[in-house]
Amino acid sequence: MILYLMRHANAGLPRENPLLDAKRALVKEGKDQCMLMARMMNTFKVQVDVIVSSPLKRALQTAQFVGTEMGYEAKVESSKALAPDGSYSDFQAMLAKYANREGVLAVGHNPNIFQFLGRLITANGGAAIRMRKGSIAKLDLNSHPPRLQWLIDPRMARAIYANAAKSSRPKASRK
Repeated sequence: MILYLMRHANAGLPRENPLLDAKRALVKEGKDQCMLMARMMNTFKVQVDVIVSSPLKRALQTAQFVGTEMGYEAKVESSKALAPDGSYSDFQAMLAKYANREGVLAVGHNPNIFQFLGRLITANGGAAIRMRKGSIAKLDLNSHPPRLQWLIDPRMARAIYANAAKSSRPKASRK
């Protein structure tokens, strides 16, 4: 399985009330991050068989926007394993549920999404990997231990697109 771990896009400032915070939606910048990251995944010709998201609104919206932009037509599935209070054992059970799939996009929250990433690639959770809002990591779970193939955040994606638009050839002098 190729696993794509994504942190939800920007949803503004957290709310103190947990019930209100669970309903916090993406802000305009977050929606733009979703479109940018989906275009980046399309550029890399990423194929996903299933998209799984935390049940919180901001993660579901991220998964839906990215899925729509990628041409994913199935329903986004929800898993409490990806919620902010999801445990690593719940996450492993979720992975086992989708073990027969080739490509899985899982959308979750800070800090557990990058803790899951660290535990996958080091087996003991020793890796401290920062995932900004909207970041996506590609992991090859077929290799042992699982191998992190890339990690891209929206800032990096914008820089890649900005530089790709410029010509890579130096300008010739006109003498």
